[in-house]
Amino acid sequence: MDAKILLFAGTTEGRELAELLRGQGAKAYVSTATEYGKECVGEGGSITVCAGRMNEEEICRFIRKHDIALTVDATHPFARVATENIRRACKACGTAYIRCVRKRQPSAEDEDGVVYVASVKEAVDYLKETEGNIFISTGSKELKLYTEIAGYRDRCYARVLSTKEAVEESAALGFTGAHLMAMQGPFSAELNAAMLKYTDAAYFVTKESGKAGGYEEKKEAAGETGAVLVVVGRPKESGLSLEETKTYLIDYLEGL
Repeated sequence: MDAKILLFAGTTEGRELAELLRGQGAKAYVSTATEYGKECVGEGGSITVCAGRMNEEEICRFIRKHDIALTVDATHPFARVATENIRRACKACGTAYIRCVRKRQPSAEDEDGVVYVASVKEAVDYLKETEGNIFISTGSKELKLYTEIAGYRDRCYARVLSTKEAVEESAALGFTGAHLMAMQGPFSAELNAAMLKYTDAAYFVTKESGKAGGYEEKKEAAGETGAVLVVVGRPKESGLSLEETKTYLIDYLEGL
């Protein structure tokens, strides 16, 4: 098992793949965007975990420095920039690349109490024309867009990752006190419902995160509390499912 693997693990799927590689005794590097992500993967065994975002050039350097033979992209479905950087870097280096994609949810367009939008910006444009409190669970990266909503400091409540970076970015935008909750998911339907009730939310904004991202629990909580679920659809992309990726890696390692 001399061929080295580089796994970008920003999701539940990524952590499962890291455990598979560790269990197989494969020589692998696991890249996470944050120190928290590194802690979730855990050190030990045959894998080396590295924290910190890399651009295309940095990924290329890493691949060449460590003589990577295969790169597995298991970043978040909405991490489009990261995926493009990884894909381009692998092409430039002539390194094999596979994409692990999360199973999509059935279309929410025809469901009662659900508003389906194509982007966070589109969600914000919709919410500008509404009244009532808004519970936001789409992350801190695009939280700035919600500041365009009139009275957002009073109407909006944001749930972000419990990292220093996420909290500081959110607070700088005016999300403070009871309007900012730093927590790590996924969350149960009961906890989601409790938070919607606590914030008296009329709208619950989420991304189409799939089963691993707790979409069903969010949908259930919105239904229980009467909040309108505003779902930001994920970009369409091709790749292998988690189970297909696991099979691919096992076959790959057996062939070494």
